[in-house]
Amino acid sequence: MPGWLNLPTLCHLLLPWAFTIFHKALGDLAPYRGPHYLLPPIHEVIHSRRGATTTLPCVLGTPPPSFKVRWSKVEPGELRETPILITNGLHARGYGALGGRARMRKGHRLDASLVIAGVRLEDEGRYRCELINGLEDESVALTLRLEGVVFPYQPSRGRYQFNYYEAKQACEEQDGRLATYAQLYEAWTEGLDWCNAGWLLEGSVRYPVLTARAPCGGHGRPGIRSYGPRDRKRDRYDAFCFTSALAGRVFFVPGRLTLSEAHAACRRRGAMVAKVGHLYAAWKFSGLDQCDGGWLADGSVRFPITSPRPRCGGLPDPGVRSFGFPQPQQAAYGTYCYSE
Repeated sequence: MPGWLNLPTLCHLLLPWAFTIFHKALGDLAPYRGPHYLLPPIHEVIHSRRGATTTLPCVLGTPPPSFKVRWSKVEPGELRETPILITNGLHARGYGALGGRARMRKGHRLDASLVIAGVRLEDEGRYRCELINGLEDESVALTLRLEGVVFPYQPSRGRYQFNYYEAKQACEEQDGRLATYAQLYEAWTEGLDWCNAGWLLEGSVRYPVLTARAPCGGHGRPGIRSYGPRDRKRDRYDAFCFTSALAGRVFFVPGRLTLSEAHAACRRRGAMVAKVGHLYAAWKFSGLDQCDGGWLADGSVRFPITSPRPRCGGLPDPGVRSFGFPQPQQAAYGTYCYSE
């Protein structure tokens, strides 16, 4: 009949619509074919050191008529993002402690890159650059990774004394922060072998084993052993701390000093008794090598070795050796000082 659609024509018109509805019902949406304003980053991992100025790249391929760019940091172990900076291209507003050290690079009119000055240990992590234009918001993610060193830490009371929050505080008191799993894994690949379990920043408890042995989880394969989910308030372990490059320097003062005399000796030189993180950073980044035990601020006695040799710690690998926590009145050691 004239004016009516025949069956083949009707199928031709309705089938694309039907398949679209079918795919939406399955959650299998066709990829967005409109303009993608943000260019994918050339490098998704940006490497830096503490104290440096670093840039997290975010570049528009073409700008929408109106937009805002929001930078945020994805907090590890938490289901939230912390805003850092929001800009409309002309004006920018920073948020929080990191926002005060962050600014837009503005290398050209399509540049939305974030510059962070005076990088700190807590700046490491995952960042998001989000373009907001009210229609098709999109984002790119980048990871800021600091060069550093992981060190195990326990207090003078002995092993397994920290709950999660105490471990976090202990690392901060030693010029560090709780290490992430990625940092512990990298340290393991570089030779860290430690048989005591410790808290990590994400709230997990693990320990790295290079040489499998009976007292250290059995004779299985080497790797990062896990204790599984732990109660952050109740369960107690050691800590794995992370630190990075120093702004100042660590030096050794010889002598037979008590702990209080060590503090006085460093003060006379315009310095302070070094923390454990200071010594590890100086060993890692400055190649500090000293075959003499010295007091540190927490009351422990340690010494750093970059070139292992006989009668200097007795171990074949480089590292920071420990004499534990002698009595503070024991006048038997020099001290390691730190000055900026």
